[in-house]
Formats: sequence, C-alpha cells, structure tokens
Amino acid sequence: MDHQAEYKKNSISLLGAISMGTGVMIGAGIFALTGQIAELAGKWFPLSFLFGALVTAFSAYTYIKMSNAFPSAGGIGMILQKAYGPGAIAGGAALLMAFSMVINESLVARTFGTYVLRAFDLTELEVLIPVLGVCLIIFAYAVNRAGNKSVGLFSMVMAALKIGGIALFAIAALWAGGYSFEPSSPDGASFPLAGFVASIALSILAFKGFTTITNSGAEIVSPHKNVGRAITFSILICVVVYILVALAVGSSLDLDELIKAKDYALAQAAQPALGPIGFYLTVLLAVVATASGLLASVFAVSRMLAMLTDMEMIPHSHFGMSGSIKDHTLVYTVVVAALLTIFFDLSRIASLGVFFYLVMDVLIHWGCFKYLRQEIGARGFVMITAIVFDIIVLLVFAGMKLQSDPSIVLIATLMIVAVFIFERWFLSNWINQSAKAHSHDHSGH
Repeated sequence: MDHQAEYKKNSISLLGAISMGTGVMIGAGIFALTGQIAELAGKWFPLSFLFGALVTAFSAYTYIKMSNAFPSAGGIGMILQKAYGPGAIAGGAALLMAFSMVINESLVARTFGTYVLRAFDLTELEVLIPVLGVCLIIFAYAVNRAGNKSVGLFSMVMAALKIGGIALFAIAALWAGGYSFEPSSPDGASFPLAGFVASIALSILAFKGFTTITNSGAEIVSPHKNVGRAITFSILICVVVYILVALAVGSSLDLDELIKAKDYALAQAAQPALGPIGFYLTVLLAVVATASGLLASVFAVSRMLAMLTDMEMIPHSHFGMSGSIKDHTLVYTVVVAALLTIFFDLSRIASLGVFFYLVMDVLIHWGCFKYLRQEIGARGFVMITAIVFDIIVLLVFAGMKLQSDPSIVLIATLMIVAVFIFERWFLSNWINQSAKAHSHDHSGH
C-alpha cells in the first residue's frame, strides 16, 4: 500500500470538498443532458432537474450517514465492504460505480468534441467528435500524471468559474427573453408521465458527482460533519444552476428546436438570446466546464480503483508498466473512457451510466439498510424510499429504452452480469459473512 501516503487527513477544506463535488457534477450534466431530458420530458423538462435533485437527496442520506460514521478514503468501496463484506456483491457494485464514473468521462469527452465543432460550424464532421474527445482524455491523463496538487487547485478554480459562468449565461438568457418561460409543445400533448419519469434517470446522472466527496471522506477537515455539509451544499448549488439553465434554454428555444440540438442545447439557446458573442462565450464555457470536469473525474476514478485494489476487492496487473498502482489505474481509466468515447454516442453513453449507477445505488441502500442502519443511526424509511425511487426510475427508463434502443438495454444487462460473475470468480463468494462480522467488530485490516 505504498500509495496510501497520497491520501492525507485534513487536506481538503469544506470549500474544497464543495468545489470538488460541483466540479464533477457541472460538466456534461448540464451541457449534454438538457436536450436529452427535454426529449423525454417534453415541455416539463425543467421540473425533471428538480425531481432528480429530490431523488438524489434521498440517495445522499445513506452516503452521508455512512461517511459520518466511517469517514474513509475508501469511499464507496468502504461502504459496500462494511455492508456485505469483501465478497462479489461488494466488489461488483464497487466496480459498477467506477465504471459509471468512467462512462461519465466519455460523456464529458464527447460533449467537449460536440461543442468544439459547433464553435467552428463543423457539425457535419461528426467523425471528429470522438477524435476530439480522445484528445481531451489524453490531456486529462497528462495533467493527472503530473501530480495531485495541480489537479486539486485547477478543479477548485474551474468549479468557481463554471458555476459563475453558467449562472450568468442563464440569467442573461432569461433577461434577453423577458424573464418568460413558455415551454411550447407544438402538438399540445398532455403530460408524458412515462417519459418524465424516465427523464429523471438522466437528471440523476447530473447530480451523481456528489459521490466524489464520499470517496474523499478521510481527507476532508472534520469529516464527521463536513462530508454531509459538502454533499448537501453541492446538490443545492447544482439544482439552482440546472433549473436556471433549463428555464433559460426553454425561454430561447421551442421544444422541437431544443430536441433537434439536444447534444449542444446551451450553445443553440445562446445564439438567439445573446447573439454571436454570447454564443461563442457559451461554447467556451462548455469547453472549460467539460475539460475541468474530466480532469477531476479521471483523478477520482483512478484513485477509487487504486483503493479497491488496496482493499483486495478487484484484481490488479501492471501489464509491464512501471510506477505505483495508482499510475496503473490511471491508464486503465483513460483507456476504457477512450474506447467508450469512440464506440458510443452521447445518448447511449448516458443510458449505460443510468443502468450502472442506479443498480449500484440500490445495492448500497439495501446493504446499509439490512446490515448497518442501527450502527450508523439511520432512518430505515429514508433508505427504503431511496430504493423505491431508484427502482421506479430505472424500470421506467429501461422500458422506454426497450422501445427506442433495445440493444443498449441488452448491452448494459450483459455488462452488469459479467461484472458480478467476474467478481464471484475472483473473490470466490457472494457475501463474506465472517469478514463482514470481523469488520463490524472494528478489528479488520
């Protein structure tokens, strides 16, 4: 465990933790997903972000309670190991979390490529989107390889610029539109219940970056109280920013225009509202937001995989590479992210992220409810509510995708099953009861 020294207690302030959480959240979440959410929710899409925040708030409760009780650099892996012991369920769910974060990186990378092409009016050259995305991933690898301090400082500065810049865009666009929001639907369709519920799944993706704070629990100053505060403030900041942006986009574009430009909705909305200068500033903001979000995410994922390796929850091979385990997991992270960026479009990447994250989230809540709720002083009904919300949203989303893109449901299912079968083979049992009991006695290693 030679890289444990990299994880220093009291090295992240409350403000730093909030910046880290919002920095990861505000990336593709708002620049790419707004149009996709509108495609499902229709004219009600701004409300989808509000309901996504509500579901996330119930979900965050379990993470906050666990982090308050056991602040750890192991984060999600620690929570799962405490709940299930170091067996295949814990290992598989932890890998789903890591993969969902890598999926988010590819979402961010393709969003970056889409907005760059939009700036030069080269949208017909879609083949360049994955090329630009992979270039950004390589850049993120180089910066992360240079050292942790540069990543931390860069992420904090960029988080402030992103929040301020996106909020200014939203306020300016609303002002240009006369502070009116009339989400017109040309066919006057009634409320699309199934589509709206499915859209909440994508909205949840825009908030799931709060888990990055959980993964840094042991490093945050006064973690028993500040982890929860950082998560709460991050979610509140993001929901305000997201709803402002959704209202601004809705005031500039009608629903058909928004859906047509779903991969670059903010840039499209900026053109009529703010003119050419506003358009280019919005594209620049998107480029900065996606680049900085990817930097923070690559750091978080490689770090999480290194911790899971330390905890012996996943196998490790250096494939002839030199350096520490974290150097190796950094390479694995960017390679998988690059492959997803090349082979999947934004819609399919987002769908994979939904399936991986919500399955993992349900397992987190169930494990903590069944085995740990009394130990951590948690209210069972909140955990059960989080599970019910997750399952409803996941099933409705899957049902919608079975109609529009059944192959992505099959791909996601096969990948999730493969992850758990692989972990069962590697760890030889589903739940290691003796190790779990040992961990609960606080005498584990």
